[in-house]
Amino acid sequence: MAGRRVECLWKRHVVEQLKQRDRVQRQAFEEIIHQYNRLLEKSDLQVVFSERLQTEKFEQQNRHDLSPGVEGGRSDSLQQEMAQMRIKHQEELTELHKKRGELAQSVIELNNQIQQKDKEIQSNEAKMLEYQQQISHLEGECRELRNSLADLERANQTLRDEYDALQITFSALEEKLRKTTEDNQELVTRWMAEKAQEANRLNAENEKDSRRRQAKLQKELADAAKEPLPIEPDDDIEVLSEDAGKATSGTGETSPSRQISRTPRRVSQPPPPAGLLDSISNIFGRRRSVNSFGSSPESAEVPPACADVRVPSTALHVFDAHDGEVNAVRFSPGSRLLATGGMDRRVKLWEVVSGRCEPKGALTGSNAGITSIEFDSAGSYLLAASNDFASRIWTVDDYRLRHTLTGHSGKVLSARFLLDNARIVSGSYDRTLKLWDLRSKVCMKTVFAGSSCNDIVCTEQCVMSGHFDKKVRFWDIRAESIVRELELLGRVTSLDLNHDRTELLTCSRDDLVKIIDLRSNAVRQTFNAQGFKCGSDFTRVTFSPDGSYVAAGSADGVLYIWNVLTGKLDKTLDKGHSSAINSVSWSPSGTYVASVEKGSKAVLWSDM
Repeated sequence: MAGRRVECLWKRHVVEQLKQRDRVQRQAFEEIIHQYNRLLEKSDLQVVFSERLQTEKFEQQNRHDLSPGVEGGRSDSLQQEMAQMRIKHQEELTELHKKRGELAQSVIELNNQIQQKDKEIQSNEAKMLEYQQQISHLEGECRELRNSLADLERANQTLRDEYDALQITFSALEEKLRKTTEDNQELVTRWMAEKAQEANRLNAENEKDSRRRQAKLQKELADAAKEPLPIEPDDDIEVLSEDAGKATSGTGETSPSRQISRTPRRVSQPPPPAGLLDSISNIFGRRRSVNSFGSSPESAEVPPACADVRVPSTALHVFDAHDGEVNAVRFSPGSRLLATGGMDRRVKLWEVVSGRCEPKGALTGSNAGITSIEFDSAGSYLLAASNDFASRIWTVDDYRLRHTLTGHSGKVLSARFLLDNARIVSGSYDRTLKLWDLRSKVCMKTVFAGSSCNDIVCTEQCVMSGHFDKKVRFWDIRAESIVRELELLGRVTSLDLNHDRTELLTCSRDDLVKIIDLRSNAVRQTFNAQGFKCGSDFTRVTFSPDGSYVAAGSADGVLYIWNVLTGKLDKTLDKGHSSAINSVSWSPSGTYVASVEKGSKAVLWSDM
């Protein structure tokens, strides 16, 4: 019913439009047709009038023939009038013929226009039919779209209801998590308090037991001193004089003049338990220097300050280190091992033997490219940061993965051991720094730096971080706050400390290498050279072990070495790399320098 009504409406609309067009087009030509009809009537009248004139002329001529003498004078005047009238009528007839021709031409043109309009009407009718079909098709599509829209609205409402339910569930779970976290924190606090009380109780009991054993031992020694000692061949007895030996009475008593000396026996006390020492250390805040897994520092391989640094001049060994770009390089504290990390997700260990790097093993477990490498102070553990948002620790001897520290929401660009080797600091692209405790394997603190952290160096209680916003920030670990910050002229790519930890080396994207005096918090020296260009946001530079030289790699594959004492460029080494140098490491012994590039090569340099 609705479709029939719609069809009647559009038909009525088409009829009205056709009538309107007929009225408009007919109105334009009505005046022309009326004039044309008048001209036709006028031309007919002229024909009739001319015929009448011919008839009157013929009659007059006949009359003149019948009475020529009587009407001679009148006929002349009449002929003149007739001649004038004939000329006038002839002109009018000519003008009418001309207008008739023009009107005929107009009629032809109008007929042509009418034919053209008819063709246009036919084409318009065909277009209207086509448009009607399109309208019908579009109306069908509109109905389908309305149905789809209704289905989508119902699905959207269902999803909205599910989302609201999930949001309520999430809020409940979040509240439960908060309460659980608070309960856990309270339990940890209670547990720590009970542990401290237990440690105090254990210390008190040990102290009482020690005093009890000491009193008992003193009592035993006093009783033993009162009792006479039998003389046996094994006892340590000295007879001071032969005369004293002859002064023995027959009763068997010892003469007062005889002196007997006895070496006292040593009484060994058991050492206090190791747990007691740890508890005492924790209570009074004394920190023993241990490595990340509790071994004593006496067994650590701590390199002495290098007194003989050799400025490299020759590429001893050029080798393919990784399958792809090599991002990091680091010598072990004993300079015996060289570690490299690349985009192939591996850390490779190389043994430096007679000026060559022999492959020793590979550390696997990372899910993305390696960005930073560091050994602990003993050279037993290796820390690496990677692009998979994590930091990892391996043991160097057996190549086993010991720890995986996850928690950053961006790629980790640098990770460093603190001086106690029991904690590490990591900096990430997510603009945070995290402090990790390796004993409890948890993140102790998270600090928001405000900018992507490209590199980190550490002292005992201070962390220095270089950032994308051109700033070097100094953090107090205990206060979790910025002690101070220093702004450079470019994005900071690398940081390094000298052996005395009094000077900070920086490299930035303005192609400048600077030394900052940490005591005055000011830039002490600036190094640059013609041709030196920082290749990336993660280009690493290094101090020599004695702090007398600075080594940095350029984007053109040239290694630059500056003398800190003179402030001038000492050497440029360009025979080794074919692409931008990413990182440089100087061996603690001062003998070798290693550099890696954006290609797959690594170069070992020395003066030999």
